[in-house]
Amino acid sequence: QVQLVESGGGLVQAGGSLRLSCAASGRIFSINAMGWYRQTPGKQRESVAVISSGGGTNYADSVKGRFTTSRDNAKNTVYLQMNSLKPEDTAVYYCRVWYRDGVGPKDHWGQGTQVTVSS
Repeated sequence: QVQLVESGGGLVQAGGSLRLSCAASGRIFSINAMGWYRQTPGKQRESVAVISSGGGTNYADSVKGRFTTSRDNAKNTVYLQMNSLKPEDTAVYYCRVWYRDGVGPKDHWGQGTQVTVSS
């Protein structure tokens, strides 16, 4: 089994910063892409940022220039640095990891961490 442990969420004022972390452990042979998604009540989960195994990144238009994702392959950890936060960034943030466990390609979601931005 694979476990994803997220941390770093919380309450911050508009204009502030937060850094999310997501550490993967368990039956992992290799990790491909790692990503961050977010969801608010009544809305579909949306992609925020994805980073490939080679370090290439892709961001939602709404966060470009404010959010940065990075990864530490030695620690199987992905990060999301969020700057200039806005109230509309308030959501539950989930990490997602695409990996291989020796059987085939799979993906797994973290438990989610709440980010609340006050105006």
